[in-house]
Order: sequence, then C-alpha cells, then structure tokens
Amino acid sequence: MCRADFLSLSCQDFVTRAVDEIVELCPRRKTAIFWSDDNLLRYSNRLIFPDPDYSSIINKPNKPFVLLNTNKISIHEQSRFKKKLGEMMDDMANRAAGDRSIGKKFAIREANSSGDITLYALAQCIPDMSSSSCLNCLRNVINVLHKCCDELRGARVQFPSCFMRHEVYPFYNQHNVPALSKHQGHNGIYKTELLIIVCVVIAIVILLFILSIGVFHLLERRRRMKRNSIPKEMNNDVAVDLIGGILTAESLQYDFSTIEAATDYFSMENKIGVGGFGDVYKGELVSGQEIAVKRLSRLSSQGVEEFKNEVVLVAKLQHRNLVRLLGFCLEGEEKILIYEFVPNKSLDYFLFDTKTQATLSWSVRDKIIRGIVRGLVYLHEDSRPRIIHRDLKASNILLDKDMNPKISDFGMARIFGVNQTEGSTKIIVGTYGYMSPEYAMHGQFSVKSDVFSFGVLLLEIISGKRNRSFYQEDKFDDLLIHAWKLWKDGRAMELVDPTLIGHSNSMLEIMRCIHIGLLCVQNNLDERPTTALIAHILNTDSVILPKPNHPATYKDYTRIGNTDQLPSNSISSSVFQELISEIYPR
Repeated sequence: MCRADFLSLSCQDFVTRAVDEIVELCPRRKTAIFWSDDNLLRYSNRLIFPDPDYSSIINKPNKPFVLLNTNKISIHEQSRFKKKLGEMMDDMANRAAGDRSIGKKFAIREANSSGDITLYALAQCIPDMSSSSCLNCLRNVINVLHKCCDELRGARVQFPSCFMRHEVYPFYNQHNVPALSKHQGHNGIYKTELLIIVCVVIAIVILLFILSIGVFHLLERRRRMKRNSIPKEMNNDVAVDLIGGILTAESLQYDFSTIEAATDYFSMENKIGVGGFGDVYKGELVSGQEIAVKRLSRLSSQGVEEFKNEVVLVAKLQHRNLVRLLGFCLEGEEKILIYEFVPNKSLDYFLFDTKTQATLSWSVRDKIIRGIVRGLVYLHEDSRPRIIHRDLKASNILLDKDMNPKISDFGMARIFGVNQTEGSTKIIVGTYGYMSPEYAMHGQFSVKSDVFSFGVLLLEIISGKRNRSFYQEDKFDDLLIHAWKLWKDGRAMELVDPTLIGHSNSMLEIMRCIHIGLLCVQNNLDERPTTALIAHILNTDSVILPKPNHPATYKDYTRIGNTDQLPSNSISSSVFQELISEIYPR
C-alpha cells in the first residue's frame, strides 16, 4: 500500500526497495511488515485479506507501531488542540471508511486548532478492506492515539492494515490527489474557491510586474550564473553560525537553476545513489568542477531538520577523512546540499559485491580502516563541539580516487558540549545491524555508540560479509556472534575474506583487527575502547589487548519488520514507550 498522495513512480520505487529490504531483513520469517514514509509492504502465512479481525487487538499479533514528535502543545492550548484533533480523527475515519471516489480508502483534513497552530491529518486503510473493517481499524488507531499522543504536535499510529498521522505542518502532497479537495467539507470548498480567485488576481499582478522588469531580470540571471564556481578553500567559520544554525555566507548558497544545469535537470543518467535524505546526483559546474548533489525528498517528514543539522555540522567540520560540504540551495520546496564529488562511490559497493571484493587488498582495507579511525578521532576528540555520528556504516563511507575513506551523511549526528560525553533520546534513528544495544533499547548514545558501529564495520571489512544478512548453516548467527565463536575456538582465520588469504605477512595485522573489532562490539560500553585508543593500538604492537567477552547480538531485542516479536502484554504507556522506536531508515 502506497500513501494516496504518492505519485505512481515514487510508489514503484518504494516497492522495489522494500522487496529487497524485507527479503534481506526477514528471510526466515513467516510474517513481516515494512513501513517507510507511511508506505506499507506486508506478507504473512495468516489470512490478511480481505478483512482481518480487529475485534480484540490486545490478544492478537496486530500490534501498532507508534512514531511521535515528543514536543507537546503548550498547556493553555492543550484542551482546544485535543478537542479539534479528536474531531478531525473521527471525521477522517468515517470519510476514509466510506470513500469510493478515489478507491484508496484515504482522507485528509486541515483545521486551525488555536492561535497560530494549524493541524494537518491523514488516514488510510488498505484498499481491500470493507468499509466496516476499515472503520473498526481506524477506531483502534484513534484509541491508541488518545492514550499516547493527543497532546503532542505530531504522531503516527500504524497498524498492519491502516494508519493515521497528524502534524502541525503540511506533510502530504494534496496536488497529487485532486479528489481530496472534495473531502474537506463545505468550508474547505469555499476556501478553495476563494483561494483560486485570490491566486488569479495575484498571478495577473505578478505577470505585469515581471514584464516591467524583464530586462533587469535577464541581466541579474547572467550575473548569478557567473557566480557558480566554488572556491577550493573557504572560511566556514564565517559561513555558519552554530549557535543559531543560520547560514550567512552568500558564497555558500547557489541558485536552483545552477544546480539544475549542473545535473542536466536531475537526469537519471546522473543519478548515482539513493539515501535516507533523498537522491544523489553527479553534476558539473560550468567551471568544470565535479560535484555531488544531495536532493532532499519533498515528501520526507524528517528531512528538513536533518538538512539543517547536516549543513550546520558539515560546513564547520574540515578533515581529510570527512566528506567536504561545498554549498547548499534553499529555494521553494527544494533543499539541496552540494558536496565534493567522490568518484569511487561508497565502501559497500566494493565490499559486498563478489565482483569487486578482490580490488580491496589488505593494504587498501588497512588504509580504509585507519582513515575511518582518524575521522572518528577528529569527531570525538579534536572537533569543537564534539560530534556523535550515530549512523556509521559501509554505505556512509565514501572512497576517493585513491581509495581514501571519507565519512559522510551527518543528518543523524548530534552535537555535544566540550565536557559532555553522553546523551539520550526517545526517537531512535540509525541503521539496523550497526546500532549499539544501549542506543537501540534505551536511546542512550555516546562516543561508545559510534565505537560499536565501527566494530561492526571493521568485522565486515575483514570478512566481506554484511552483519544483518549473515547465517551459519540453518542456525541464525549474526556476524558478531559468529566472529566471537571462531575467536574463542581458535579459528578466527575462518572469518577472513578468502580474497585476503595467502598474504602471510599481513595475517598478524588482520588478527589484531579482528581482536579490536570484537572489543568494540562488547555489550558493556565500558569494555569498548575509545577511538583515540583504537588509533594508538593500530599504530603500535606494544599494547596488550584484553580478552573479548560475548558481544552484543541483535536477535535478542530487534523487532524491526517482525510482528511476531512485538510485546504481547496489554496496550499501556510502557508498550508505547517501547514501540515509538520501531523505525527503519529509508
């Protein structure tokens, strides 16, 4: 099921990615659900069509996923906000359940709750459901929402066959669903007619204004086009105000028309990647400089904050093992980051493909490992403020023409004060398979969280295998447990990528890296080394390493994409607290 305001092409892209992800993440599961941007892919060995039974959800495996914005409405506005939200949810449930005009059992509402706060809400059922089952499902959603989230500025409650969402900003694209305007009630229709009249008048005024200054506009456009070459060295201290997060340097900002021309209007031939932020394109400025253009998905609900976070962070950071931010574009709905172009793609492209693994000799892998460590030491120790990356993984390690690593994607990063060493959050972001247990379970993160992710990445670099897709015969063992068992039995060499076997002069270095990797993924964060200590260990043989204990394993607590492992106790605030972190990055 794709959200009704998604274009067919976007829906097709989601299905293609979701099939690959759900097969990789849940290859042995009999039932699984994959949510992304309110789109749903589901399979099961139980009957899910046409009408699942929602008469007693507490005693059934159809548990909700709850994602929320932890910011609350102010106390003096809560009463009106909750009342308006309740009215909107009830109305949307009835409209979605009875909707036959667009065939998607879908409804949206927009209303002013109080003061400057405008509520936007959306509800949808899978199209195969009967009206009565859709209404029953959405009422269960409303009951959950009232218990956890009706004082919050935004929340999503997602059941396997329906969901609702509300925010205080427009998160859906009404232009992609023309019939939705009929579902806003008479007031909505009057507002639409009035808006059309106002827009026509404004358009006429604007047209006359544009004609009167046409010559000036052409001259100004030419002047801007001449300003599209980025200087190799920039003083980013002037460009970014870290306290307010305000970009002030004109030399960093580029026109959207310049970026369109550089990427051949974002052609598919220039598309080089897809990430949580959006699509990435290769571009070339008129000066001949190659760039990587990261374009925020317009439908991303979290992308705006990630955009601001990444701009503020990366423009300030300068290190040879961190990807360099060259500029940005903010124009209308477009939010774009411009980076140096790194020609050799990302580490996962080489590491997990049997056709390209052989190009990663031990000397190349050793250089990549040391470069990643140098970048982390800069973030954790040398940078002011201190930075916790929170999403270190193979696909976020870019490789330049000489295969030097550059850590990228700071959309999830957190800023720490000089003396601050740890923090916590209720919203878990990151990638399954790389998150430390204390972060995935309790939202606690620190420099040791990045160390855990590095340990997983280090074992992947040595073995050439993904952690999350690793199996041992018919019994599931993630890469961490498999590596530790081999180490404990004195068979650690069996972990090593076969393409590295035969280089006897490097075996001691490889064994030492396996040892370091196992120390990094210890369940107890105090037993993990710091990045500074890792750098020291890699540069000397004199440090005696402690014996690694049993590492953390994800199979004991992950519930992503697996409804059978959701808590079976009654719906309560404690359950909501656990379920709000059930999120997989797009």
